[in-house]
Amino acid sequence: MQKVFIDGSSGTTGLKIYNRLSQRNDIDLISLPENLRKDVKARKEAINSSDIAFLCLPDQAAKEAVELVDNGNTVIIDTSTAHRTAEGWTYGFAELTGQREKISVSKRIANPGCHASGFIALVKPLTELGVLTKDAFISCFSLTGYSGGGKKMIAEYEGEEKNILLDSPRQYGLSQQHKHLPEMTKICGLKKPPAFCPVVADYYSGMEVTVTLFKEQLNGNLNEIITVYKYYYKNGTVKYVDNSDESGFLAANSMSGFDSMEISAFGNDERILLVSRFDNLGKGASGAAIQNMNIVLGADEAAGLNIK
Repeated sequence: MQKVFIDGSSGTTGLKIYNRLSQRNDIDLISLPENLRKDVKARKEAINSSDIAFLCLPDQAAKEAVELVDNGNTVIIDTSTAHRTAEGWTYGFAELTGQREKISVSKRIANPGCHASGFIALVKPLTELGVLTKDAFISCFSLTGYSGGGKKMIAEYEGEEKNILLDSPRQYGLSQQHKHLPEMTKICGLKKPPAFCPVVADYYSGMEVTVTLFKEQLNGNLNEIITVYKYYYKNGTVKYVDNSDESGFLAANSMSGFDSMEISAFGNDERILLVSRFDNLGKGASGAAIQNMNIVLGADEAAGLNIK
């Protein structure tokens, strides 16, 4: 039985991972009493006695937690932003070419960001296969439920004295310095970061990421892009769907509660919309983390996941 420790199990992502793993009979969860959850000595002992440790912490705290590891056996899966572009860390998006194999033997795995997962799923296959030029100017907007903002934002949206401004969608990341931009750029091999417009709306969970492209940016057309997606995503939790059953609409919460991702392509050969939909708490966070753990353990990749 594998020993697993979750450092930061009281946060949104950590709690989701804990609740999922507590239902499994192949995992022995290491828990600390409430009074020791921030105790460095207790955390160090728990991390080093585990086979796999999830870090569900702020960036700086995640970096400090890695420094506590004093053995060569514990696998770290970091859900923070801290190590997603760092040398020596494996990017934990299993469906990308060669990543599943790298994850399976890695001791340091960086879980992807939620917005970044949707963007990379759409753009990486196209840059990798030469359909989209790596120096293209790309714009992306992304709708997310408020649970992506963690406990504080959840309390704001669900509180009795809710601000009226929270009733409408709210754009943020206005300075174009969003923390997911480095991984979006690096993993896709882009020469320039995209113009990125994240939007949070008044629903709990679910994410819809849209990338807009023009004919002049492409070495191909809409049908060829669809063919690429169907070829690229043969296995794993990402799949191409045509979404022809929604009467011309795409609901951003359609994948809420699931750990898989659906991608689609719309428009015409002049102007194309690439869309990914998934749960920001699922494939965008805890679901991806557990998928990475399953790969490391050689278990069924979908074990403990809810796949649509």
